[in-house]
Amino acid sequence: MTECIIPNAAILNGWRKSSYSGNDGGSCLEVLDGHPAGVPVRDSKDPHGPALVFSSPAWRAFIASVKAMPTV
Repeated sequence: MTECIIPNAAILNGWRKSSYSGNDGGSCLEVLDGHPAGVPVRDSKDPHGPALVFSSPAWRAFIASVKAMPTV
């Protein structure tokens, strides 16, 4: 797998908060749809920090795993 990192995620527009992030202001993921290299993901607390870009199949596998996890 080729790893892709965007050093300053703030250069991209259209970030949205993951629907699985809580509303308590804690750790939140933001994702960006429609990027040609895959699915960029960043930490909402550090919008100017890096974003990791996952391939679409890897991102779908991750989401499927999260959805399959039992709730606590």
